[in-house]
Amino acid sequence: MENITSQVNSMLENIKPTTDLVTSQVNSILENISVPKLDAETLTYFKDFGEQIEQRLAKLPNFALPYPPRVTRQHTAAEAIKIYETAEAAMPAGSEEKPRPEVAVAGRLVAIRVMGKSIFAHFEDGTSRLQLYLKKDDVGDEPFAAFKKDFDLGDFVAAQGYLFRTRTGEVSVHVKTYQLASKALHPMPEKWHGLKDLETRYRQRYLDLVANPEVRQVFVTRSKIITAMRAYLDGLGFLEVETPTLQSIYGGAMAKPFTTHHNALDMQLFLRISDELYLKRLIVGGLEKVYEICKDFRNEGISTKHNPEFTMMECYAAFADYEAMMRLTEEMVASIAQTVVGTTKVTFNGQAVDLTPPWRRLNLAESIKEYTGLDIFETYGDVKALWAACQQKNLQVAAQPNWGKLVDELLSKYVEPTIINPTFIHTYPLDISPLAKQSPTDPRMVERFEVFAVGMEMGNAYSELNDPITQRQRLLEQQQGNDEEAHVMDEDYVIALMHGMPPTGGLGIGVDRLVMLLTDQQSIRDVILFPHMRPRE
Repeated sequence: MENITSQVNSMLENIKPTTDLVTSQVNSILENISVPKLDAETLTYFKDFGEQIEQRLAKLPNFALPYPPRVTRQHTAAEAIKIYETAEAAMPAGSEEKPRPEVAVAGRLVAIRVMGKSIFAHFEDGTSRLQLYLKKDDVGDEPFAAFKKDFDLGDFVAAQGYLFRTRTGEVSVHVKTYQLASKALHPMPEKWHGLKDLETRYRQRYLDLVANPEVRQVFVTRSKIITAMRAYLDGLGFLEVETPTLQSIYGGAMAKPFTTHHNALDMQLFLRISDELYLKRLIVGGLEKVYEICKDFRNEGISTKHNPEFTMMECYAAFADYEAMMRLTEEMVASIAQTVVGTTKVTFNGQAVDLTPPWRRLNLAESIKEYTGLDIFETYGDVKALWAACQQKNLQVAAQPNWGKLVDELLSKYVEPTIINPTFIHTYPLDISPLAKQSPTDPRMVERFEVFAVGMEMGNAYSELNDPITQRQRLLEQQQGNDEEAHVMDEDYVIALMHGMPPTGGLGIGVDRLVMLLTDQQSIRDVILFPHMRPRE
């Protein structure tokens, strides 16, 4: 084997990409030891990554199977440690005999120390970190030398042996036999324990997950949050459903869609911006409590709070209204927090946040008056007056805004950033809420709330408009002007409402932002495994 290694290394050092003879010789050697063929182009490709990759590539022929189809693993690292601790605790008091339970473990090598005729190595497997102890006299001269020479940090190893505790008190595996489980050709980045470079972390999330256990924990927690959300809604009798991601007519929110084309049908389709209108069709169909946790897509900017692909939970309940949705929201989030993090009092960016119900309720007009001094009803009840007031405050708003958009901009600029503990801002302008039921006390407003916490919008809810005549009129009004984010006309949805929809409450919760709150992450990119990034220059 050492002779083969020498030949391969010699070829790799002197190889010329255009020399077919060298490539043929390499392949001839590799064919006999069951590793992939390496043509000149492939070898050149890997050599371009640098000397370390080239050195690791040269080690492949030293393994009968550098990428075996399977290895034996019967215990995780955490299980192995628990097995030893349990066996140790079961030993008679005062006994000098030590337990030696047999285990078969596997994981990624993260440290290797050679100390004469002994090798100490650590591996990690996603559950914990465990030490391997290889003694030359036990594993044999050739396997000991092979491990010392051919294994690198990042390689996956499978080992069998018995557990013991070292003189320093560390539970370890006294290795009897071992096997390469997978050769890592690319070394881990420098200082890969504690990788901090954001560009690398986001673009190569796999390195981030390997290097930073706390990052792995964020995504474990994310999964638990979604599981707890499902359990809560299931417990209330909601039915989880699936609605189309590709839609011929997008709707349910004010946003620009992503557009695609279906070749077979020769038709334009859109990635959904919301699943609202399909879920309300199901209410019409007699499914009285429905929810969906899904990906939505909005063709908008990227920021610490926005990603064009994001996760939403929307739920709808017949014979409920926006006040019922307030209660559901605060009770559900508190339940999720208690289940997942063990408390309803969390910390976000150094600030204490209390999720314990009931949450504060604040009228939108009153909140704007409190934080800006503007009375949007009495003094600024028309668009011209409010537009002038916004200009005086140097508020950047789109051209030809309506009154409701100006109100919403004031809310976003002056109120939203000040909110720490969760707060329901309710009673919104009708002209930015075409799917919500009109307020019985003020025709300019609707029964709608948004919930805010730690300076972010966390959710949105209505008493759903179920009058087909009014709904069609409002959708037609949305077509006036040149607003790219306006709701589009959906005649089939109007027809669905014509068949009768009971009074209904609807709610949408941004799952990514909820995860941010419960894991104390200040950027949405830190709670999405593969966030969208600009192409590398």
